[in-house]
Amino acid sequence: MEPLLSLAIELPPRTARDLLGALHRQMRGAILDGRLKPGLRLPATRALADALGVSRNTALAAYDLLLSEGYLVARRGAGTYVAEGLPPPKPPAARAASTGRD
Repeated sequence: MEPLLSLAIELPPRTARDLLGALHRQMRGAILDGRLKPGLRLPATRALADALGVSRNTALAAYDLLLSEGYLVARRGAGTYVAEGLPPPKPPAARAASTGRD
């Protein structure tokens, strides 16, 4: 079976309080660094939740956060897509410099 996203998402144990935060951060990071390309159709929240072993509410909340921040766009009847017109991803050296890490 082919993965839903060509992206490895590592979440804390189901009992952890920050499943939503972890999913949101990893998806946002994948969009910003170009692993999830503009225009890419994302899986339905039910399918994503099933694949990750989280509740649909967690997947839906992550999508809603990304939608509100402008990283995703929803097309009625067509699905949810990575937004076009995002700033170009920073090269790895620039990311390390901006975070103070080497």
